[in-house]
Amino acid sequence: MNKIGLIISREYLTRVRKKSFIIMTIIGPLLFAALIILPTWLASQDGEQKVIEVLDESGAFQDKFQDTESVSFRYITGDLESAKERVPNETTFGLLYIPVIEVDDPTGISLYTLSNPSIVIVKTIKRTIENELEEIKLTRSGIDKETLASLKSDISVDTISLSTSGEEKASSSGAASVAGYLGSFLIYFFIFYYGAQIMRGVIEEKTNRILEVIISSVRPMQLMLGKIIGVAAVGLTQFVLWVMLTFAISSLVASVFGIEASASAQMGTQAQDVPMGEIDNIMSSLTSLNFPVIIGVFLFYFLGGYLMYGALFAAVGSAVDSDADSQQFMFPITIPLIFSIVVLGAVLKDPDGSLAFWMSMIPLTSPVVMMMRTPFGVPEWQLALSMLLLIGGFLFTSWVAGRIYRVGILMHGTKVNYKTLAKWFVLKN
Repeated sequence: MNKIGLIISREYLTRVRKKSFIIMTIIGPLLFAALIILPTWLASQDGEQKVIEVLDESGAFQDKFQDTESVSFRYITGDLESAKERVPNETTFGLLYIPVIEVDDPTGISLYTLSNPSIVIVKTIKRTIENELEEIKLTRSGIDKETLASLKSDISVDTISLSTSGEEKASSSGAASVAGYLGSFLIYFFIFYYGAQIMRGVIEEKTNRILEVIISSVRPMQLMLGKIIGVAAVGLTQFVLWVMLTFAISSLVASVFGIEASASAQMGTQAQDVPMGEIDNIMSSLTSLNFPVIIGVFLFYFLGGYLMYGALFAAVGSAVDSDADSQQFMFPITIPLIFSIVVLGAVLKDPDGSLAFWMSMIPLTSPVVMMMRTPFGVPEWQLALSMLLLIGGFLFTSWVAGRIYRVGILMHGTKVNYKTLAKWFVLKN
């Protein structure tokens, strides 16, 4: 065990001292913080107000268009052709033409602009016209608008989870979906990213003949496990630093520039169609998630999935002499991982279905699929069984990879195929 510890220490210290690790540890949080802060900051900025001239031949929409932060309306008179000639200038963004229309068949309404209008502008115009036509129809039908509005009902359905003991707990499918997707993609990304680092590290040491010196002091299996665990520690360190630095940078920028407060006001003006109660439900639904369990499951499957796939990546690296040669062996290994991402949509539709259950039990797919299921609530026996199977999968893949690794690291210039790997696997010590 001392030798494995030395290898883990060597792999960890060597990688965390690299400039690439330090640079990515700094750049990563900056990029993540930018993804959080920039959209909020841009949303809080007042864009240039565009002027739209309104030529209303129907007379039904006079003074009905109200100015907003993004567009102001100016009513004009005259004929259409003369009005269109005034559009290509610096002060007017476009011309809204409303002919004499039938209330039951409003056609011919046109917006003339030099450049494509934004969705916000089109939606503002469309909503104003629709509301006014609705008013005209209600008046013609003798129905009071307030009476009609009182007949409408706005309800919300509270989802409550019941435990086997009868305990009630609030739940939210939306929040669970977001948490599941985020955790699944993070595990998927880190398995690929750091698994590839293991493979490239083995290839590099094999090419430089460093392994021939190291292997004289330690057993191949010890070397492989030390390398896998060492890189895992590097990945976990970088992930923790990313989370902490991203939160710190985002909070600092938001507090210094007051972005959060101004953005909230801007979002309030843009979310007029969303009931305030619904927004509150979305925000409060996050508290319904069992974050200690989600974080614990994430860390277990993050490490377990990486260790299992890391052994396979190490075996591939030992069998080839370059990255190009590794492609033929990489595809079969990564198929289960890619497939688990593909089926996330089906798992989301039925987190407790047969597909979700079996995919979360198979060790090669369970790290991604079980992470998606966890926020929705997974029976304890299923979670325990999946974890045991993942541990067993890691031990089995490590044993298989170790038998290939012990031979492959000493082979140079050999054309390797699946038949060759099978021979190495059955070769006696």
